[in-house]
Amino acid sequence: MAATKNGGHHVWRRFAVIARPYWLSEEKWKARGLLALAVLLLLGQTAFNVLLNEQTGEFTSALAARDADRFWLSIRQCVAIVVIAVPIYAFYYYVRDTLGILWRRWLTNRFLDRYFTDRAYYELNASGSIDNPDQRISEDINSFTQQSLYFLMIALGAVIQLAAFTGVLWSISRELVWFLVVYAVVGTVVTVVVFGRVLIGINFLQLRREADFRFGLVRIREHAEAIAFHRGEEQESFQAKQLFGAAFANYRRLLRAQLNLNLFQYAYSFLTIVLPSAIIASRVISGELEVGRAVQAAGAFAAILGAVAVIVDHFEGLSRFAAGIDRLGTFSKVLVAKEAGRDDASGRIESTWGPQLALEHLTLQTPGRERTLIVDLSVSAEPGRGLMIVGDSGGGKSSLLRAIAGLWSAGSGRIVRPGPEETMFLPQQPYMVLGNLRSQLLYPDRSRHVSDPELLRLLERVNLPDLAGRFGGLDAELDWGKVLSIGEQQRLAFARVLLCRPRYVMLDEATSALDVGNEEILYRELAATATTPVSVSHHPTLLKFHRQVLELTGNGAWRLHRAEDYRI
Repeated sequence: MAATKNGGHHVWRRFAVIARPYWLSEEKWKARGLLALAVLLLLGQTAFNVLLNEQTGEFTSALAARDADRFWLSIRQCVAIVVIAVPIYAFYYYVRDTLGILWRRWLTNRFLDRYFTDRAYYELNASGSIDNPDQRISEDINSFTQQSLYFLMIALGAVIQLAAFTGVLWSISRELVWFLVVYAVVGTVVTVVVFGRVLIGINFLQLRREADFRFGLVRIREHAEAIAFHRGEEQESFQAKQLFGAAFANYRRLLRAQLNLNLFQYAYSFLTIVLPSAIIASRVISGELEVGRAVQAAGAFAAILGAVAVIVDHFEGLSRFAAGIDRLGTFSKVLVAKEAGRDDASGRIESTWGPQLALEHLTLQTPGRERTLIVDLSVSAEPGRGLMIVGDSGGGKSSLLRAIAGLWSAGSGRIVRPGPEETMFLPQQPYMVLGNLRSQLLYPDRSRHVSDPELLRLLERVNLPDLAGRFGGLDAELDWGKVLSIGEQQRLAFARVLLCRPRYVMLDEATSALDVGNEEILYRELAATATTPVSVSHHPTLLKFHRQVLELTGNGAWRLHRAEDYRI
C-alpha cells in the first residue's frame, strides 16, 4: 500500500511539473476561460441528468397507475429537456477538445524550444539517455493534454454528480447510501492495491516497446539503399521481428493483467444491477414506495456509484495515462538537467568569440570521457590561411571539428572562433531538408531573399547547371536525399557556402564523393571568396588551397606543418 501511495505521489508530482506552466503562461486567461465554460456545461449536463432521472421515475409511476394524463405530461417534459440538453452535450465536447488542442500546441512548442536549445537534440541522440524523443513530443504530449482534460472532467463530473444525486437517493433510501459508500471504498482500495503498480509498469514498458519497433521500421526505410547494397534483408528482418517480439510479449503480459482487472470490474459493476433492487424491494412490495420511485432510486444509485467508483471504472485508462506522464516527465527532467548542466564549466572546454579561429592548449575527450583524443593542441587559422587536418581513421579529426562547432565540450583548454553566423560546417553526408530546391540552397536561412537568376548562377558555379531544369525548376519539391547522388548533394551543400560567404567553413570530407575536377572547381570558387577553409581530407590535390596542415598522429599527439612542405 505504501509503495502504491508513493508511486501515486511520484506520478502526481510529474503531472504538476508538466501541467502547471501552461495555466500560468501568456495563454492562461484563454485557457482558464475555456475550462470554466467546460465546467459550466458539465454542470448543465448533470442538471439535465437529474431532471431526466426524475421524469423516468415519473412516467414509470404513471404507467403503473394507468394515469394517461400524468404519463403524457411527463413524456412532453422529457422531450423538452432533451431538446435543450443535446446542444449542451455537443458543445461541451467541442469546448473540451478545443482547450486540449490549444494546450497541446503550447506544450509542444515549449518542448521543441527546449529540445532545440543549445543542441539538446544532438546530445540526447548521442548519449542515448532518452529513447524515442520524437514519440514523446508527437504522441505523448498529445495523449497528456487530451487525457488530462478527459480525466479532469470525469473527476469534476463525478463530484458534481455525487452532490446532485446523493440528496435524491438519501430522500428515498438511506440504507442504499450507506451501502454505496462501503461498496465504493472497498472496490477502489482493491483496484489500486491489487492492480495499481503492475498495470502502470506494464503500460510504461509497452509504450517503449512500441516506440522501439516503430523507430526500427523508420530506420530501415531511411537506410533502404544501404541495406539493399549489403543484402542485409535477413539481418534487418530478424532485428525488426525481435523488436516486435518484445512488444508482443509485453502486450501478452498486459492482456493477462487487464483480464484480472476486467474480471473484478465486471463482477463489481454487474452486482450493482441486483443489489439496489434487493435492498429496497421490501418497501416497494409493501407499497411504501411507488415503482417509479424505485426506478428513480436505482438511477440515482447508478449515478452515485459511477461517481465514487470512478477509479475502478477507468483504472485501465488511468494506468496508461500514468505511464505516459512518467515518460514525458522523464524527458522534461532530462532537458532541464541538460540546461542546468550547461552552466557548470568544470571539466569543459572554454568557448569564446573572436575574429579568427584559434585552439589554445586544447585537450579533447569523448563526451563520456572514456578516451582522450588530442592533448594540449595550440593552433590558429588566420583569415585567408586555410588549415587542413589529416591523420589515421579514428584519430580525432571529425571529433576536433565537433569541438570547434561546440558539439563536444569534454576536456580542457579554450576555443576561440567567430560567431555562428560567420561559420559553416559541411559533413561528409550533406543534409537535405524537406522542401523545394530553393530551400536547399537557402538553408538554414530560408527567410533571406535571393533572386532566381542568382540561384541559377550559383548552381552553375558548383557544376550543376541543369539541376533546376531537370527537376522542374527551383520550386520543385522532391525527396532530394534520394533523387540526388551523394556527389550532387555535396556540390549543392557547397553552393550554400558560396551563397552565405561565411568567414570560416569546416569541411569534413565534404568532397569525398567528387572527382578531382569537380573538387578543384569547388575549392577554386571558395578561394575566390573571403571564406577560409578548415578541411578534413586525405586528398593531396587540396594541399594547395591551405597554408597549414595539422597532422593527428594518434594517442593524443599532433604535429603542425606548412602545406607546401607536407606530403600525404
